[in-house]
Amino acid sequence: MPNRPVTPTLDRVKLPADMKGFSDRELRLLADDLRAETISAVSVTGGHLGAGLGVVELTVALHAVFNTPRDKIIWDVGHQCYPHKILTGRRERIRTLRTEGGLSGFTKRSESAFDPFGAAHSSTSISAALGFTMAAHLGGDPGDAVAVIGDGSMSAGMAFEAMNNAGHLKKRMFVILNDNEMSIAPPVGALSAYLSRIYAGEPFHDLKSAAKGMVSLLPEPFQEGARRAKEMLKGMAVGGTLFEELGFSYIGPIDGHDLDQLLPVLRTAHARATGPTLIHVLTKKGKGYAPAEAARDKGHATGKFDVLTGVQVKAASNAPSYTKTFAQALIAEAEADDKIVAITAAMPDGTGLDLFGARFPKRTFDVGIAEQHAVTFSAGLAAGGMKPFCTIYSTFLQRGYDQVVHDVAIQRLPVRFAIDRAGLVGADGATHAGSFDVAFLANLPGMVVMAAADEAELMHMVATAAAHNDGPIAFRYPRGEGTGVEMPARGTPLEIGKGRIIQQGAKVALLSFGTRLSEVQKAAESLAAQGITPTIADARFAKPLDREMILTLARDHAALITIEEGAVGGFGSHVAQLLADEGVFDRGLKFRSMVLPDIFIDQASPEAMYQVAGMDAAQIEAKVRALILE
Repeated sequence: MPNRPVTPTLDRVKLPADMKGFSDRELRLLADDLRAETISAVSVTGGHLGAGLGVVELTVALHAVFNTPRDKIIWDVGHQCYPHKILTGRRERIRTLRTEGGLSGFTKRSESAFDPFGAAHSSTSISAALGFTMAAHLGGDPGDAVAVIGDGSMSAGMAFEAMNNAGHLKKRMFVILNDNEMSIAPPVGALSAYLSRIYAGEPFHDLKSAAKGMVSLLPEPFQEGARRAKEMLKGMAVGGTLFEELGFSYIGPIDGHDLDQLLPVLRTAHARATGPTLIHVLTKKGKGYAPAEAARDKGHATGKFDVLTGVQVKAASNAPSYTKTFAQALIAEAEADDKIVAITAAMPDGTGLDLFGARFPKRTFDVGIAEQHAVTFSAGLAAGGMKPFCTIYSTFLQRGYDQVVHDVAIQRLPVRFAIDRAGLVGADGATHAGSFDVAFLANLPGMVVMAAADEAELMHMVATAAAHNDGPIAFRYPRGEGTGVEMPARGTPLEIGKGRIIQQGAKVALLSFGTRLSEVQKAAESLAAQGITPTIADARFAKPLDREMILTLARDHAALITIEEGAVGGFGSHVAQLLADEGVFDRGLKFRSMVLPDIFIDQASPEAMYQVAGMDAAQIEAKVRALILE
């Protein structure tokens, strides 16, 4: 393949078993080749570069020491798994990463036996590893389980729940704490500060060196006491205490880029460990590729790029992104209302709250990878008189659903949920699709649920949420660019529960919820050329429904079709319930609901994914024609 790096050592590895005869020197050469191959592959496909570069040596060491796939390596989140994929029989397909029909950007059980557990959300690896460990103990699949988890992922409570349980069960398993001082954004919180102190304090190293010299001058009985004191000091200053109190043997911290340290430690742990063992490795995200190391996000998620310069290839844009539109609209509202605050769970850049935070640093809160806490923290802010905008991707809000129900909805607290990445998101695939939020929010009493049809509507919904104080309210919007509509200077609050008629027609009505409206309009243009002029309406609200508008559409048309970027049980289901309750079906209305199909759709471009879902303009047109001909 053109521009493929020369990798003689890597060329000898088809599967991890091929590494077993390598000398340590050859393993170091293999790591160099693996880094070059990872950079080359991601330059072609785009993707999560920095995380993979940070674990190249660790990946080589793990596969050299453990016996995969019998031993299970579980990569938390999976952002860092590209080098792992290259070493486990998928090198020839690595340049299909995150593309339709290609390799997933995360670990995936159906893709390889070397991916024992699928992941794409954080903080699950220790729980899964403990499950594998106990399965082996009870007669299931044999082998060791190794969880590789970053310090950012350790900020989620689930990681500590799993460690607490593992310490109680006392079975042999391994946790590799990949401490790079960075998740997607720089990690926040006391745990991250604690880990930083482990290796940042030079005085400890001075004290340890001095202690070594003094101990040798003491009589033998006192030497043993000094050694115990030194170990206690080490526990206090170096970090063993936290993890050992949870029942883990603690090893580290060690340099995660130095195979001369990694290999002996892993070999010794593999040979001698009898219970839960945590190995603390220090790594650098983006290691070995200067453009990634210099980037603010350390090359977390990149588009295609030039390997020599690191310059990304980006398509020309004529419209602002929905995320940027949200951020600017929220800033405008916050300029006029000092009660508005913003909350993110470790995604300030992805949600646009980095812009809000630059303008209002004291009113911006990044709580780390802790969506449950983000929701309840927002509830407390609301109860305390503030106006919180809890800004979380749809796929991640799922992690805080109990808190949405129990801490927000039941108490009717005015938390504003800004739900980014609604609908199908493209290269990240099924794990990141925003498919379910309408269904799981619209069934909650007192919850207001909106979806923006375009970027101007998003501005109005931000203003609506800011003005709304009677219980919780949510608005959703997709990834990517807007439609290029004319933008207002500032959003105007909408009347709660009122939609709008876009085009008046006859016979069939198309009732859209969200950004499929542009596809509905394209379908209507094609239908008009065939003598069919449908009415088009933008619902704006899934809850409360615009009863008057919907019942009028049902009365004045022979057929009604709802279209939404969400799973069954959402907007269309609520419309169907309304029509059934009002006896509309008894009068002969033809009703159809276009929703995402009952499958998980693999990664592709958003356009291709919506084609699979049956929700592009051509398929909307076909649905109308079929309904008219029935």
